[in-house]
Amino acid sequence: MHIEFDRDVCVGMFQCVAEWDAFEKDMDAGKATLAGADEIEDDVFSLEVPDGDELDAKFAARTCPVDAIRLYDDDGEQLI
Repeated sequence: MHIEFDRDVCVGMFQCVAEWDAFEKDMDAGKATLAGADEIEDDVFSLEVPDGDELDAKFAARTCPVDAIRLYDDDGEQLI
């Protein structure tokens, strides 16, 4: 499972930060960051979800008010 985060879409509500500790507040930019993620496009970041963090990743994706977070299964099918 992997997660993709579009930082350009992020509006800094930080609900993802409350749900999963892979997300952190960047108060200078007013947006969240996805710690340890690779930038795959301009301002789009991807991270393999560690074993045991799947539920937290799902909650983070579901709570994003602007759908800046997408979650994919191992076959590449979008879950959220």
